[in-house]
Amino acid sequence: MNSLAFLNELIGMPPNASEHGYQIDHIIEFSHWFMFGLFLGWSAFFIYVLFRFRRSRHPVADHEGVKSGISTHLEFAVVLIEAVLLIGFAIPLWAKRVNSFPDDKDAVVVHAIGQQFNWNFHLPGPDGIFGRRDIALVTNSNPLGLDPADPASKDDLVVLGELHVPKDRPVIIELSSKDVIHNFALPHMRIAQDAIPGQLVPMWFKPIKTGNFEIVCGQLCGLGHYSMKGMLVVDEPAEYQAWLKERVELSGTQAAPPPTERPPAEPPVGPTPGTVAPPGGPKTANPSGEPDAKPGEPPKAPSPHGN
Repeated sequence: MNSLAFLNELIGMPPNASEHGYQIDHIIEFSHWFMFGLFLGWSAFFIYVLFRFRRSRHPVADHEGVKSGISTHLEFAVVLIEAVLLIGFAIPLWAKRVNSFPDDKDAVVVHAIGQQFNWNFHLPGPDGIFGRRDIALVTNSNPLGLDPADPASKDDLVVLGELHVPKDRPVIIELSSKDVIHNFALPHMRIAQDAIPGQLVPMWFKPIKTGNFEIVCGQLCGLGHYSMKGMLVVDEPAEYQAWLKERVELSGTQAAPPPTERPPAEPPVGPTPGTVAPPGGPKTANPSGEPDAKPGEPPKAPSPHGN
């Protein structure tokens, strides 16, 4: 157990897996120790007050109140420490995350689209350009509404629930939503951001550990909110490239049009000659040339001479 993050690990925070996460952990750890000190101090003061102002010693209430100024100084010290935490540490760290983004050329850029109750991930494909999306084109087979007429969308990748990223490389995720406000939260990466309908909200992090890390929705988004989870898989660079190649090949196979010619020796489309047609279907020709039996008559036996 890391001595610098004893309380964080004690309360069950997952291990950090991002480059900037240690800064978040230090602030959280300091805040926990500070609140623990306040808890001990106020608890000791509460016990002292119970003993100091017990009824047997003060049978009559004193309505003048506290005359010493020590409590004012203590309260001012608490406010000052909280202001230093907020203004000196929290706000600069937050500003760095939202104002200082890495260059797109050096980062992996992914679109994450939330919907009740899963995450869709849109990657630009080998050409590095995102295809156009249109809400009017959204269907069960096209959950993101990719425009098939846009050449840039031909090689785009759409993955449901699982996102692969390389280790030691910045990842920029641009968030949006198809229905309500969601929250894309990566506890191991110490980062979270709201996904808002009609907006593209960016966030970024740099993973420094390989493995599988849970993606959760940090915003109550409906009855199935508890099940809105995903998986972030951090791969070594070579493994990430192999995954990308596999997804591109799989995407090309799925997008290939069906064959227009039937394989050799396969019967043609429709019922096999000589079989009974389905109810309501067209009747097939009688291959024997014999007239069909009338209703109520048994079928004629085939002639041994073939006529």
